[in-house]
This record gives sequence, C-alpha cells and structure tokens, in this order.
Amino acid sequence: MASVAATPTRTPNGPGPGEASASFPTVASDPGPREPEEEGEEEPAEIHLCVLWNSGYLGIAYYDTSDSTIHFMPDAPDHESLKLLQRVLDEIDPRSVVTSAKQDENMTRFLGKLASQEHREPKRPEIIFLPSVDFGLEISKQRLLSGNYSFLPDSMTTTEKILFLSSIIPFDCLLMVRALGGLLKFLGRRRIGVELEDYNVSVPILGFKKFVLTNLVSIDQDTYSVLQIFKSESHPSVYKVASGLKEGLSLFGILNRCRCKWGEKLLRLWFTRPTQDLGELNSRLDVIQFFLLPQNLDMAQMLHRLLGHIKNVPLILKRMTLSHTKVSDWQVLYKTVYSALGLRDACRSLPQSIQLFRDIAQEFSDDLHHIASLIGKVVDFEGSLAENRFTVLPNIDPEIDEKKRRLMGLPSFLTEVARKELENLDSRIPSCSVIYIPLIGFLLSIPRLPSMVETSDFEIEGLDFMFLSEEKLHYRSARTKELDALLGDLHCDIRGDPADAPAAMPGAGAGSRLDPGVGPCLPPGRPVGSCQCRSGLRLLKAPLLPTAPWGTNPEWQVAKAVNNATERSLVLVDEFGKGTNTVDGLALLAAVIRHWLALGPTCPHVFVATNFLSLVQLQLLPRGPLVQYLTMETCEDGDDLVFFYQVCEGVARASHASHTAAQAGLPEKLIARGKQVSDLIRSGKPIKPVKELLKEKQMENCQTLVDKFLKLDLEDPSLDLDIFMSQEVLPAATTIL
Repeated sequence: MASVAATPTRTPNGPGPGEASASFPTVASDPGPREPEEEGEEEPAEIHLCVLWNSGYLGIAYYDTSDSTIHFMPDAPDHESLKLLQRVLDEIDPRSVVTSAKQDENMTRFLGKLASQEHREPKRPEIIFLPSVDFGLEISKQRLLSGNYSFLPDSMTTTEKILFLSSIIPFDCLLMVRALGGLLKFLGRRRIGVELEDYNVSVPILGFKKFVLTNLVSIDQDTYSVLQIFKSESHPSVYKVASGLKEGLSLFGILNRCRCKWGEKLLRLWFTRPTQDLGELNSRLDVIQFFLLPQNLDMAQMLHRLLGHIKNVPLILKRMTLSHTKVSDWQVLYKTVYSALGLRDACRSLPQSIQLFRDIAQEFSDDLHHIASLIGKVVDFEGSLAENRFTVLPNIDPEIDEKKRRLMGLPSFLTEVARKELENLDSRIPSCSVIYIPLIGFLLSIPRLPSMVETSDFEIEGLDFMFLSEEKLHYRSARTKELDALLGDLHCDIRGDPADAPAAMPGAGAGSRLDPGVGPCLPPGRPVGSCQCRSGLRLLKAPLLPTAPWGTNPEWQVAKAVNNATERSLVLVDEFGKGTNTVDGLALLAAVIRHWLALGPTCPHVFVATNFLSLVQLQLLPRGPLVQYLTMETCEDGDDLVFFYQVCEGVARASHASHTAAQAGLPEKLIARGKQVSDLIRSGKPIKPVKELLKEKQMENCQTLVDKFLKLDLEDPSLDLDIFMSQEVLPAATTIL
C-alpha cells in the first residue's frame, strides 16, 4: 500500500505525525508509584541510529528513547556522497551511529568526516563499530522474530507472531533487516534505558514504525509490484541470461525517454523517492509544459541529441586515474564537454523564468571551454587511434617531445647495448637482445638453452633472473639498471598523468535533471501538486474493463495496510476477495472498511475498487461524511454500451458484464442465459433449467439408451441382464425422467 507522510521536526515528547507511517498499538506498562520529580529532571530523548550502505543502497534503523520505538527505513538508493544519509542525520540528530566494522570506503570516509565535526551543534554523534558478524542476515532475522515485544499478546503463537511482524516489517529489504539486527544487538549490549535494571529486564520496545523523510512519499515494494511501476525481466541476450535484467512493460519503461544514463538514474530516483514538495513538483512541471508546446519541439529534439553524448564522466576519470585509459575514453570525454557547452548555450537562450534553465546556464561554467580547448590541443586523436594508445600532439611539452625522440632512437641504441652484453655472456649463449617493457623497464633477453631445465639452471652470475616467457629468459643486468636510471619509464611519461584531468564536469547534476523533462509522456496541465483531499473513503464501482494482473494475494496486502496506514496514508484496494469464497470476501471487505471508518479523523485516504454490489445493496457500511460512492460514467446506445472513462458520483446498478461479453464475441444465446440467471440470483428466486435445452438433452439421452439396447446380444451366455440394468439403464433413467 502507498502511504503519504510529511514529517515535521521531531519533538522531545515523541515523533511527529509523519514519522508514524507504519505503526500499531503499543502497550504502556504500569510504572507503579513514583516519587515526585523536580521540574527539569527528566532525561532528554536520545536517538540511536544503525546504518549500512552497500552497492549504492542504504539500510537504516534507529531507536527513539522518547517512546521506546524502533523506526526503520526500507532500502533506498543513495549516491556515493551519501546525501540521503546526511538528510537522515540532519532530521533525527542521533546521539550515536552504529555500523559494521567492515564497511565501504565511502562510508568510512563519511563517518570519519562526521566524527571530526568539532563545532557541530548540539554535539557530534558517537561512532560505534560492531563486528560484521553482528549484521548477518539470518541472525538479524532471528533477533527480530524472537524479540520480546510487550505490544504482542502472550497468547499469540510463534507462527502468528511471524505473520504479524511480516505485515509490518518488509523482510525483503535485506539491508534494512541487517541494520535492524545490528541495532537490536547494540541495544542489548548497551542496555539503553535499563542500565540499572537486572539483566533479565530487556530494553523496552513498544512498537515498530516506518520512518519517512520530510516531503517524501513512502511506497512499499508490494505497491510498486501491483501497480507495475517497475518490472524486471531476464535479458533476452544469451550472454546475459544468467545475470542480466532489463526493464519490462512498466510505468517507468513507458515514461523513460532519457538519452543519457544520468537522466535515467535520476528518473528512477524520482520514482523510488517521490516528493511532496510542491515547489519541486511545479519546477519539474514547468519544464514539461514548456517542451509540450509545439513551437518548442525542435529545441527538445536538439537537446535530446546533445544529451545522447553526455556519458559517465566520473567512471572515465576513475579509469584515467588508474592508467586504464582507452583512446575512446578521450573521445567520449571530448564529446561530452562540447555537448555540455551546447546544453548551456541552448538553456541560456530559453526563458530564465524556468528554474532548471537558469540553473544549467549558471552551473555550466566557462571552465568547459578551457577543458574542451585543452583536450583538443593536447590529445593526438589520429596518432592515438593508429597506435591504439593515448598520445600527445607534438610541440605541446618540450620534455615529452624529447622523450619521444629518445624512444624513437631506442632500437638502434639498444642493439649496440645488446652487442656489448653478449661479449660478457657465456660462449654457449648464441644471441641476446635488450628490450623495453612499459612499467617494467629495460631487460636482457636470452634464448633458453637445452641444459636449462630446472629453475636453478636459470641462474647466471652477474644477472638477476626476472621471468621466463616464450622460451626466452629475462634478466636485469648492470647496464639495464643504468638505462632505467638514465631514461626512466619513457612510455608512461609520454602518456602523461591522467590524474591531472578535472575531477568532475561542472554542472553535470543540473544537466541530468533536464533529461527526464525533455521527452515527457504526460498530458498538458498539472496532474499533481494541487489536489487536496480530506481523510475518508471512496468506493469506486467500475464496469468490467480490461485490467492488468495486480497480484494474487490482495488480503495479505490489505492486512499490511490495516496495520500500517495513518491519517496521512493513501490506500488503494482492488480485486479484494479474488480467489476467496464470495461471502467470506464480502464480509472481510466490509469489516476492513468499517475498521477504517471507526478511526474518524485519523481515517486514511482509502480508494476501493470492487465488484461486490452487495456491499451497497445490503447496506453493510454506515452512512456519513467519510463515505462517498463513485462509479464510471457510461451511456447505453441501443444494445451498445459506451464508456466515457469519467468518474462520477453514484453507485453502479450493474456490472455491464453482458455488454462486455458481447464486445468480446460471446454468443447471444449464452449472454441472454447469463443475464437471466443473474436476475434470478439478485431476486432470490430459484434457478430452473431451460425447458428447450432440457427436452433436447432428454432426447439425446433416450437415443443413447436405445442404442445400447439394440447392441445387446441376448444369445451371448456371458451377458448378465441384472448388471446391465443396474449400471446402464438405471443411471440413464435419472436424466430422462
């Protein structure tokens, strides 16, 4: 189910209303008589946060001492700079941060910076590292399921406890489950809140609540699945069939018209972390509406072409730093910078009243001109392609030019060095050569003699054995060491140091925000950001229209909604009772809706699409301002039914199944019989077989029985007439009389 939550600043007395997007009843223990406390003696509330980051995803759980509850945030994507984690820290202000001792380099760097903030107000958190074994997935699940929770009745069985907790905690979020396990381990070790109690008294946990950042909408994985927002399918390529996945038929796949990976990642982030910030939503819609205008189509196509040349610059720069640069990397970097310049110039010509155009025009600085000019003047693209390695144009660096001349003259020089080396070698060695290997240096190479069988046979006085390759022995000699000291690693020196490249392309973040807005698949207008809806219930009775398969276990999802929904939640219910006995499904749906209505002002926003007409006909729901009945507007044109695809107030009187069946090509005779039976069921009258069909069937049965009699051989001694009458005649008589 989808829940909407806007979390205000948390007060010392408890969480804000937005934090409790997933909650259930808590049981307050009787503290017993207490001595009167002086004003101001109450200990301030503390937050203890446990966090894990792995493969670009963040798992978070924290314990709040103000109400003794554990809050969790399902696995969420986060950038390497851990901006999402920083937002969480700013919002909850934890007293301590717990994590695994075996952590990613980015997390280690982030926590080190956090711990060094001496002037942080009110105080910087304590960083606590626990052994990685404390965050194991299976042991974390066991801690969660075996915990002693006072809000669970003692009469609840182990299976019921597991089912109940599974409806609250998304156990498919593995990183979050591990964070919860580590948090429970920390609480038990530190004995938060029960430091002075006996060890048989456990840390009080009075509830689990889903944590949602301010202005974000919380959507669980079940909702993403049943609404087909994302859908991963196996890649059709035989090379990726084992591990490769691709996006299937989904809402994201339909709306994704991004030309660069940055834009696609940002669009996916918008889907996985939807915002309620009206300013941000309106800013995005400004861009969409601009490109929906026909006169801006050419500009949208040009920007699409430019965005197609924007590549993953940080990955390229990382390869350059590791000296793994390809010629194509420099070409891609060159095109990316020039395309970025084109984006900037285009956005400067567009209305600056639109925030995104203004941001791109400002953030794409003039440094791009310098970078592009520098690459064009330094990189020898033709020479690089010819030599299949990065080369620098001549007359750029006199030192590099000099090293190039040395490198070009090496063959003749090394021939002379090899001739002198051969004079000092054993007379059994027929020849030798001096070779140069980048990153290794100069080596003396001699052919392997027949007598050189074991490794010990490779030893030659005055030479240091290096390796054997293609029946050639390679050594370092005094002369090759001198060459290393004199000439150095010419090859790598000529290639230069790619680490001198810019650390990042200016304005890349703003440019990626442009990609999802250039080719929208949304209609004109503002579909979000302007609708206000009071808490309550909408019953939508829809005609039988083609629908997508929205899951096969709706009751389980409704159970999650009943346990988690608050007054700021949006609950969508469809196909309730599918696969369940009709009476049971109707009864359960009525009970669930009445439960929400009984909440009064805290009733969530609920939309129910159902075919249970009896819900209204039998008046199973109370009347009141919280209930509103809606249906789909239709019009009958003779024997045809026209769907207007508009929602209007009212209750559907029929499912229009016969009209839908006729459009599907079902025979009229069957449709008429179906309507007749449906009317009899609604009126409570008995269903009788059709006389014409009955007579026709009787004649067929009589003819079959007559044929059996005619086939009897009365002269057959093995014929038993008693058996024939009991097994053939009597059963047939019940269908004839």
